[in-house]
Amino acid sequence: MNKKISLGAAIAFMLIVAAATFSMSMLYAMSTFNEKVYSVKERESTYSKIAEIDSYVRQNYIGSITETRLTDATAEGFLAGTGDPYAKYYDASSYARLLDDYSNKSVQIGIVTTMDESGYIRILEVYPDSPAQAVGLEVDDLIVNIDETDVSKDNYTEAVGMLRGEPGTKMTIVLRKGVEDTTLEITRRFVEVPSVNSSLLDNYIGLVTFKEFNDNTPDQFNKQVNSLIDQGAAGLIFDVRGVNTGTLRSVAQVLDKLLPEGVIVSSTNKNGETTVLETSDAREVALPMQVLVNEKTSGEAELFAQAIRDYNKGGIVGTTTAGKGTMQTTFPLTDGSAIRLTTARYNPPVSPSYDGVGVQPDFEVKMTEEQAALASAIGGVDNDPQLKKAVEAITVVIKSGGNLETLEPVAPSDQTSSSSSGDNSSEDENSSPDDAEGDEDSEDSEDSSSEDEEESSSEEEETSSEETSSEEDSSSEDAESSSDDEDEISSSEDEDAGSEEESSSDGQ
Repeated sequence: MNKKISLGAAIAFMLIVAAATFSMSMLYAMSTFNEKVYSVKERESTYSKIAEIDSYVRQNYIGSITETRLTDATAEGFLAGTGDPYAKYYDASSYARLLDDYSNKSVQIGIVTTMDESGYIRILEVYPDSPAQAVGLEVDDLIVNIDETDVSKDNYTEAVGMLRGEPGTKMTIVLRKGVEDTTLEITRRFVEVPSVNSSLLDNYIGLVTFKEFNDNTPDQFNKQVNSLIDQGAAGLIFDVRGVNTGTLRSVAQVLDKLLPEGVIVSSTNKNGETTVLETSDAREVALPMQVLVNEKTSGEAELFAQAIRDYNKGGIVGTTTAGKGTMQTTFPLTDGSAIRLTTARYNPPVSPSYDGVGVQPDFEVKMTEEQAALASAIGGVDNDPQLKKAVEAITVVIKSGGNLETLEPVAPSDQTSSSSSGDNSSEDENSSPDDAEGDEDSEDSEDSSSEDEEESSSEEEETSSEETSSEEDSSSEDAESSSDDEDEISSSEDEDAGSEEESSSDGQ
């Protein structure tokens, strides 16, 4: 039996619902308003306190005040108060230099330096086709005087800064080779700094070593990998040990060449909103891969290693990485200075965030300081336990026809403490993004594996040629930093903490 509701009852019910809805809306609005008012009051309190301090200082401080220094120090203190370990303030000159460094084409003479124990500038590396190479500067030479200014521990930072200048300007240095001093004149100019090196190891395994991920890295990387493929490389080892600086766009463009179609990285902001930042297309390099990492591998370099494994393209060898999985955005200010803030957390393609925990290697291989020094100075597989393990692991995959599922932990060498748990590796393989993309990608992957199994040199050349020609356009995209881009300039805490005296990665 149906009961009819009177018109009056219906109207009363609608009014009650409307009143309830209005009340809830008002409560939410009042709550939001109160939060904003509270925030405004807090900011007013902050500004008022700064103004009060400024008044006391100007009225009572006995010394003179440099306005620029005071403003810069205030900005630095403000960011320090956020508690963000990666927040940083750049004055105008520092920001201009930062942009030069990340464009990887700055005015300099083309050397990497560190402070010698005597306080002189010791040369660690000389860039090819640079002013330094042109006048004969070599590794381990000492710069003891610049433009009639003696270099010492007391003025080392200023002396290093003197190596830079306007393009076309000249400088005079006193160079010490052994016990002999020579006076040389060098002309500064724009120098493109190499960020990628490569070589073909025995058994046709290509080794690609990164120094950093900057704007020019994708183009350099494409050329290096294409060259290795042309030489018949059957597998690739990527060395990102010690890499702790870079831009997201640069890493994404490098990964785009290597990975199948899918998400490379997404980010989660302060409101919990997740945004896909970078994706790869269907073109990929169908070769077995391994990635070398260590405890100094940080930031975008960690993403590189994790993405390779997430897509089941290869494994990771070395030690647990630094665990910096956050994105820093650089905001230029109107006076030419800039601030950098942590604005989001990176999400790898499949695995959970590595922020605070690092990326765990599939094969843990620890190295002593002596081993690391020997590997850096001499190089070669026999002098580098981590590289040796990577070669062993990738050789197993190559001999199996490129099937990563047949890869079992290689018998530990003397320097290997253990292989990491296989659970993560198995999870990554089963939930790989290329599986999720559909049958077409899976079929492509199977075709690539079957071609490797035949081990026909002619088929490998066809595959290499096909892959090489498909990546031309990915490296031309400009990665200039701006506050509107998601791939803003980022760097690790290690980079910020290091002084110029201690750094061996700054080109001059």
